[in-house]
Amino acid sequence: MAGRRYPGWPSGSKLDAMNYLAHLHLGGSQPAQLLGSLYGDFVKGPLVGHYPADIEAAIRLHRRIDVFTDSHPRVLQAKARFPAERRRTAGILLDLFFDHCLAQHWQDYADEPLPCFTSRVYRVLAAEPALPARLARIAPRMAAQDWLGSYQEFAVLEQVLQGMRRRLSRPQLLDGALDELAALYQPLSEDFRQFYPDVQAFARRQIDAP
Repeated sequence: MAGRRYPGWPSGSKLDAMNYLAHLHLGGSQPAQLLGSLYGDFVKGPLVGHYPADIEAAIRLHRRIDVFTDSHPRVLQAKARFPAERRRTAGILLDLFFDHCLAQHWQDYADEPLPCFTSRVYRVLAAEPALPARLARIAPRMAAQDWLGSYQEFAVLEQVLQGMRRRLSRPQLLDGALDELAALYQPLSEDFRQFYPDVQAFARRQIDAP
């Protein structure tokens, strides 16, 4: 899921607003788990006790979810739906689209209403004085613009892609990406519906493991 590197992406950084919502939903509901689920996109390298143990555990879960996702047959099938010239960036487009699917069908996967969940995440972020530097810079904007809830609207993906294009050395990598997502909307939505319960079950097993 989010946090992977793609050809043409700025070296050493990750573009904002990929699939934060999915990781937050999968990583557990406690404040430390919510923080670690996001930190997984901002903290790289070995975990050596710089953060509290429960936050580092959530970062490790984030990384395991990424590995599980990258090898899941339904995700591989979804990537293969894109034209050959798009395969290099199919992963990031799926990250975006799957967050859209999750936000749009949130009630199928969560008991807590989406606005309640996102408000709780924003409160946890606002209350944490030691966020990783880049997350600390964007967290106020994330809350003010409701990045997490806004994914319910497909049109928001165009805004996110435009923001990514501005940060790319090769913005043409995303030319036509939204049109392709629109054309593949139904099959990719079905891929999400088949995949997401599996990653939910995987995450629950990881959290419940002794």
